[in-house]
Amino acid sequence: MARKETSESSSGRLAQIVQTYKMTRQADSKIGLVLAAVGIVTFGVILALGFLINHPIYAGILGFLVALLATAVIFGRRAERAAFGQLDGKPGAAAAVLQNVRGWTVTPAVAMNKSQDVVHRAVGKAGIVLVGEGNPNRVKGLLAAEKKKVSRVVFDVPVHDYIVGDDEGQLPLKKIRTTLLRLPRTLSGPKTTEVNDRLRALGDLMSNMPIPKGPMPKGMRMPRGR
Repeated sequence: MARKETSESSSGRLAQIVQTYKMTRQADSKIGLVLAAVGIVTFGVILALGFLINHPIYAGILGFLVALLATAVIFGRRAERAAFGQLDGKPGAAAAVLQNVRGWTVTPAVAMNKSQDVVHRAVGKAGIVLVGEGNPNRVKGLLAAEKKKVSRVVFDVPVHDYIVGDDEGQLPLKKIRTTLLRLPRTLSGPKTTEVNDRLRALGDLMSNMPIPKGPMPKGMRMPRGR
């Protein structure tokens, strides 16, 4: 049974790597050549050093392992860059990145205006983070209003706000994750849970959306719960 589970896990991991490679290749057509070059050069350099010190076999084994590691690192970086490239400029891109940062509870679209500029909220041990997407001039007003609303509920918790973009003073999409992880941790686990509970009462756009009054149109059915 254990061997079967291990085999299935390995197959799933391999399938995930293949899928990631295919997705990366769509945005980075040279990924295959780059990985091959990194692997061959790394292995060649270490093997050459092995001949110089009269230990080619050991150097060959070490070179293979180091080449494999270097290839994996380069592949990870280029795959991440390709993923951000595909997300950049699309609505909800910041929310997608936020939801993949461990240790944070993310509520997408806590505020939005008619122009579809939007603010997302994340809560973690570093406090509250508000991330705005859209026109910077309009998003500033959205962020200020949301920050004021949040501060009334949890006045003793630090609130950080950012506008996603590549201009000066803005936060690039690819730096959202590292920025959140570098924020100083000021809250304990129980305090973070308490903050989440308080903010949950504020809801988001979906939970605060008014339900139309009056009779339901003919033929319309309520959606069934899953």
